Amino acid sequence: MLYYYVHTGHKIGLDRMKRAAALLKELKNQGMEGKLLVNDFRAGLFVKEFGINDAVTIETIQDIDILAQIGDSLIIDSPEDDKGRLQKYCADYKAVFRFELNAEDKQRYTETMLRLCCEDASCLSSVIIDDVYFEPLQKIDRTLFFFGDADYDKIILSYRDFFKENLMELLMGHYFFVKYEEELAKIFFKVHEAEEYANMVRTSSRVVTASFQTALEAKAAGAEVIYLDLNKTGSYISDYLSLNNISIIDNLDKKIYEKFERADTKIHHLPKNTPTIARNIINKIIF
Repeated sequence: MLYYYVHTGHKIGLDRMKRAAALLKELKNQGMEGKLLVNDFRAGLFVKEFGINDAVTIETIQDIDILAQIGDSLIIDSPEDDKGRLQKYCADYKAVFRFELNAEDKQRYTETMLRLCCEDASCLSSVIIDDVYFEPLQKIDRTLFFFGDADYDKIILSYRDFFKENLMELLMGHYFFVKYEEELAKIFFKVHEAEEYANMVRTSSRVVTASFQTALEAKAAGAEVIYLDLNKTGSYISDYLSLNNISIIDNLDKKIYEKFERADTKIHHLPKNTPTIARNIINKIIF
C-alpha cells in the first residue's frame, strides 16, 4: 500500500494538498492506488473538490505508522519535525519519498527527494500540476487575486487601499471565515467562493497570488501571472519562477504593481511533469 501524508491547516493553506491530489490521481491512472493522510480534518473535506474521494486524518507526521505497515511505501510532504521517525520509516517501508523544505534540505537516510530543481537521477521533480490546468479553456479578461487558502493574520486587509484602486476579483481561500469574507467583499470589485478555485484559475487572463502552487497552475493554464512574495523566499524559488516567465513582486505597492502589470505577455508552457513523476515513483516502488 502507498500512503501519502500532507501537512495543511488554517495558518498554512492547502498547496501541499493540491499537488497531492494531482499526483494521487495520476498514480491511479497508471495503476497504483494511494491513500491520502492529512493532519487537518477540513483538508480531508476540501480534497474532494480536487478529485480525491476521501482522506484519513492523523494527528502528526509521527503517527503515520498507526496505519502504514512494514513493506508499505510512503510519500511525505510536511515541514514538521519527525523526531526521528523518518529513519524508522526508511527502515520499515519499501520506498519513502520526501518533498524538500528548502534549497539546503538534503537526503537524510534512504528516502528519494522531490526537489524544485532536480538535476540528476537521485531525485524527482516536485513541480506537480493537475492535468486539468493544461487543458485549453476560453479566457475571461480579468485580474484574479488569490492570496492563498489561508490568511490567518488578515494580511489582505492591510492592502485595502490598493485593492480599492484596482479592479481585481477576489477568489476566497478555503480557510477564510464568514466575517472575514464580509470585510473583504467591501474592498474588491467582485468576490468568488473557494469552491470555484479550479475554474477561476483556468479562465482568468491574469492571476496575482501569494501561493506558489497557484502561480504554477495559473501559468500552466496560460494566464499572465504575478507572484506576491511577501516572505522573500530567496533566489531558489524566485529564479525558478522567473525562468518560467512569472513576474515576482514583494509588495502590493501601486507603483511596483504597475511596473509588472501585463509584463508577463510571452507565451510560456510549463512542462507537464506529473505523469513522468508518477511513473518514476511506481518504478522505484516496484523494482
